[in-house]
Amino acid sequence: MTEGNGGLMTGSGTNGQRITPSDISGRVREIMGGAGDTVEQVSSAAVAVAAALGTGLVLAAFLFGRRRGRRRSTLVEVVRV
Repeated sequence: MTEGNGGLMTGSGTNGQRITPSDISGRVREIMGGAGDTVEQVSSAAVAVAAALGTGLVLAAFLFGRRRGRRRSTLVEVVRV
């Protein structure tokens, strides 16, 4: 960007016209529009992966706890005479 015309900031694509806040916000919306769709797709996939990992972790904890409980439990046999 160059400074000319008494402090007026102009860019290479403005043809000497003043850049307004609406120009900037419009450009940001244009750029973020495509990125917003990608973010939604990635976040839905991330939620699915997190749910699968959480379910697997709970299942693994249950199975390992069950195995440890069987190994450490005492077997008492009662015989009637």
